[in-house]
Amino acid sequence: MKTTAAILVEQRQPLVIDEVEIPALRFGQVLVEIKVTRICGSQLGEIDGVKGPDRYLPHLLGHEAGGVVLEVGPEVTQVKPGDHVVVHWRQGNGIQAKATTYKWGDKIVNSGNITTFQQFSVISENRLTVIPNDLDFEVASLLADTLTTGFGVVTRDANISIGESIVFFGAGGIGLGAILGAHLAGAYPVIAIDLHDHKLAKGREYGATHTFNAKNTPNLDEEILKLVGKQGADVVIDGTGQPAVIEQCYRLTNNKGRTVLFGVMAHDKRISIHTLPLHFGKVLTGSEGGGSLPSTDIPRFVRMMQAGRFDPRGFVSHRLPLTDINDGIARMRSGEVIHAMVHF
Repeated sequence: MKTTAAILVEQRQPLVIDEVEIPALRFGQVLVEIKVTRICGSQLGEIDGVKGPDRYLPHLLGHEAGGVVLEVGPEVTQVKPGDHVVVHWRQGNGIQAKATTYKWGDKIVNSGNITTFQQFSVISENRLTVIPNDLDFEVASLLADTLTTGFGVVTRDANISIGESIVFFGAGGIGLGAILGAHLAGAYPVIAIDLHDHKLAKGREYGATHTFNAKNTPNLDEEILKLVGKQGADVVIDGTGQPAVIEQCYRLTNNKGRTVLFGVMAHDKRISIHTLPLHFGKVLTGSEGGGSLPSTDIPRFVRMMQAGRFDPRGFVSHRLPLTDINDGIARMRSGEVIHAMVHF
C-alpha cells in the first residue's frame, strides 16, 4: 500500500510531493487515514533548520491532524478501527511505539512517531485521542496543538489568575489559541501585538481586549504600560522567536511576573537581559507544548465546545489540497495565513 506524502528532502527547499510505501504495523503502531492536517510554524522551523542541521533527511512532516483509525498493530488497546481521533505530537495514553520508516523508491524516508503530511500514516498509539464521530476534522486538528498548546501556555506555563494582565506578541497560530485561553481564564486586559491587522481582528474576535500593530505603533512599550501599569504586565508571552521581541517581552513583564516563550529562537541567535529580577520572583521560561496532556485536555475541551463555550472553527483562514502545500507554506511566511488546513 502506498500513500502520497510531502517529503522534506533538503532544508530551505520546497517539499517534494510523491508516493511512499507504507510499512507493516509493528508493536503499538496504528494506521490512520488523515482527513485534515494543519500547517504549523514548527514545520517551517524544520524546513529552515531553526534548531540546527537536520540529521534525519529525507523525512516526513506534520504533527497535528484529525483522522480515522484503519488498522491497529499488536497490543494496541486505546483505539480501534473506525474510531475518529485527534492526532497530536504530545504523548497521551497508550504505547510509545518505535519510530517507523517508509520506502521511497530505493530510499528510506524517516518519520518518527507521528507525521501527518500524507493521506495514510503509521502513528504511535500514544499520539492518538478518540473523539466523537460528529466532531469536525478541522476542529480535531486544532485540538492537536493550537488549543491544547495555546491553553496550556496560559494556564500551565503562565499559571494565569483571574484579572491578571497578559500581553501576547503574535496573534496567529498558537497565539490565537492562547488569546482564547486567556479570555476563558479571566485575564484582563488581554493585549495582542502583531504585524498584520487581519490577525489582530481575529484576536479581538476571540478575546483580545486591546490590539496594536507593531509596525504602526511607534511608542508601543508606552501604550502597553498605559494599560497594564507602569511596573509592567503580569504575563507577557512571545510567539515570534525573535531575539529583540523576546527582550521586549521580558522588559514589559513586571518584577513578579512571568515571561513565557513558545516561539522558538533560531539556534544561532542570542538574547541579552538583566537577570537580577529573576532572583526576586520574576520568571523567564520556555514552553514545551504548554505542558498539555492530550488524553485529559482534549475530552475537556470537546465538552466545553459541545456546551457552546467556544467555537474555534473561525480560526481557519485557508484550505488547500496536499499538492498545494508549498503554496500554503509560502502564504504562511508572508503572514497571510492564520490557520491553513490541508484536506485529503
